[in-house]
Amino acid sequence: MSAPTEHRSTVTEREAREVAEAARERDWHKPSFAKELFLGRFRLDLVHPHPMPAEESVRRGEEFLAKLRAFCETEIDSARIEREARIPDEVVAGLKELGALGMKIDPEYGGLGLTQLYYNKALALVGSVSPAVGALLSAHQSIGVPQPLKMFGTREQKQAFLPRCARTDISAFLLTEPDVGSDPARLATTAVPDGDEYVLDGVKLWTTNGVVADLLVVMARVPKSEGHKGGITAFVVEADSEGVTVEHRNAFMGLRGIENGVTRFHRVRVPAAHRIGPEGAGLKIALTTLNTGRLSLPAMCAGAGKWCLKIAREWSAEREQWGKPVALHEAVGAKIGFIAATTFALEAVLDLSSQMADEDRNDIRIEAALAKLYGSEMAWKMADELVQIRGGRGYETAESLKARGERAVPAEQMLRDLRINRIFEGSTEIMHLLIAREAVDAHLSVAGDLIDPAKSLPEKAKAGAQAGVFYARWLPKLVAGPGQLPTSYGEFRHGVDLSCHLRYIERTARRLARATFYGMSRWQGRMETKQGFLGRIVDIGAELFAMSAACVRAERLRTRDEHGREAYQLADAFCRQARVRVEELFGRLWTNTDDLDRTVVKGVLGGAYTWLEEGIVDPSEDGPWIADATPGPSSRANARRPYGG
Repeated sequence: MSAPTEHRSTVTEREAREVAEAARERDWHKPSFAKELFLGRFRLDLVHPHPMPAEESVRRGEEFLAKLRAFCETEIDSARIEREARIPDEVVAGLKELGALGMKIDPEYGGLGLTQLYYNKALALVGSVSPAVGALLSAHQSIGVPQPLKMFGTREQKQAFLPRCARTDISAFLLTEPDVGSDPARLATTAVPDGDEYVLDGVKLWTTNGVVADLLVVMARVPKSEGHKGGITAFVVEADSEGVTVEHRNAFMGLRGIENGVTRFHRVRVPAAHRIGPEGAGLKIALTTLNTGRLSLPAMCAGAGKWCLKIAREWSAEREQWGKPVALHEAVGAKIGFIAATTFALEAVLDLSSQMADEDRNDIRIEAALAKLYGSEMAWKMADELVQIRGGRGYETAESLKARGERAVPAEQMLRDLRINRIFEGSTEIMHLLIAREAVDAHLSVAGDLIDPAKSLPEKAKAGAQAGVFYARWLPKLVAGPGQLPTSYGEFRHGVDLSCHLRYIERTARRLARATFYGMSRWQGRMETKQGFLGRIVDIGAELFAMSAACVRAERLRTRDEHGREAYQLADAFCRQARVRVEELFGRLWTNTDDLDRTVVKGVLGGAYTWLEEGIVDPSEDGPWIADATPGPSSRANARRPYGG
């Protein structure tokens, strides 16, 4: 068996990096708790006291949540959505009537104007009864037309599209292509200028809401020409435009009710007035939109954790084995303790990040990314543990359980539905690299030219001098800090002592910064290839951020007399669990199999181990690994199915 042929690409690795780097928001105009954390500075003052929402926003938010809860309890049949793999038209009509399509849209344009905090509470609520409905609302508002227009749209665009998005129209975001995932430098969809219009040609894949959407945000490449800067550009496109064809509705292992498809554009004419921002700003618009848009996923993950805890508690108290409830057996109890403590921490991370987004005093690009990464990973683990606690009943479908006379608990569905969150809006692996790039930004700002092989000797010499000044000031500060003083953070001692965890965070942040510096010193320009190392650095930072959020939330609840004693217990349990994970990650920074794994991978790709694959029958059918996306007219019937249409 021969080695796989490499897919042809017209973009070099360096060119791909340059495109991604150009789309980054490079400047830091506001403080960032997480950025400081990765630099070894524990800025507790940026998150404590916990920021609080305004009373009026709370009133409006709670009023809407009450209406939404009543709707979820009476109008959304999760089992039917799972069975029919469709969200009924009447459910979507009801959501429109509630104003749920416009939760984040300003009242000036017909929306509810909810804060990020209450928008996320609403998504957690909806997602708990039906993750598919949660995905519909999230894709429409977090990354669809409303969010990029809110941040980058003109007054005319907002007036034209936001009222529609608030009440009647579903929107979708189209970036991914059959051969383009997280590497946008190879984006193939084009938008060719033609007078006061652009002509779009190309194919988009995994278009969540794309099958039912009325409005689309489409990323396409504008060719550089006279009078046109060119580059990847964002457009608002009417989904019923001539030449737009939904060629296929995709089916997945979970989220069976989502309307996700393949959309082809053939000579689709889009008015220049529908372009969002200038030419070439598309990727920056997409990434900036995701800075807060990503918080929708951890919102639904936090909701899933709450549901897992409820089912684990009820089932483990009911089910007896060997003379006592299974919850009282240590092996099961440890799983329940993990679910309870982690649910508390996920909600703490979500609420803190959401309120920081609402206040807009801090730059939360790293916090939002960490919340997405951590929430998606931990929710999946909690659902997996719930299935294990339920045993055979966890693996059995809710429909089957109901048919034989037992409570219809969709634990296996929750596991399937949550799995996509580790891929949606940036896979775990991509999130590791994205966060790592931001985490080492300060180092690259002063020493980037020093490790860049393309830079000249004079440029390297200048960078060396700058780096010397920076590190002479920075490194000594990593030696000692408040984390070594037993009296530090004493205000977090109330029955349960959380101050020890805050001191640990402070010490460990400095330790993490030192490890990052050692890694850069050791590998220099090859640092970006050490994805295992960078991933562990990010995971340590995520744990420290979650610990910080948990402690701050516990103290906020205590001061407000809202289950303060219990909150301190949960925060303490979570921090102790997290510290075990952190120490394991530190050990794996330098003691791991990364180099050996690379050797094995080369052997696998080179065909050295094909003998290991003998003795099986592959049930896969023949066909290309990546579907043909050559521009041109569609040969398929249009599968578009707008709600109520």
